[in-house]
Amino acid sequence: MIRLFLAVETFGFMLAALVHFGVILQGNEHERARIPESIIALVLLIGLVLISFRPALTRRISFAVQGFALLGTLVGVFTIIVGIGPQSAGDIVFHVCIVALLVTGLILTKRTTA
Repeated sequence: MIRLFLAVETFGFMLAALVHFGVILQGNEHERARIPESIIALVLLIGLVLISFRPALTRRISFAVQGFALLGTLVGVFTIIVGIGPQSAGDIVFHVCIVALLVTGLILTKRTTA
């Protein structure tokens, strides 16, 4: 189940980055959002790959990468609140949903036995 969460989170950040690069939707480019989203997607992907090779470390790796992603996302939420981040309805919905998903993933990781 943890792998599924990491995969969905990775996919979500990849999509968000592609939107802000203008690949998926023209007119929604945002330079200051696409770089952090790309980095978060890469970190989550690395975590997903690592737990495939080191299943005994699944909880630790999952906590680390999801915690990093949540921290980065909360920075994004802050930028939206103060008005320097992306302001579209889609960006706000994405941040609300991804925060909920990351928190749920962290709770699931905590409840999973080693």
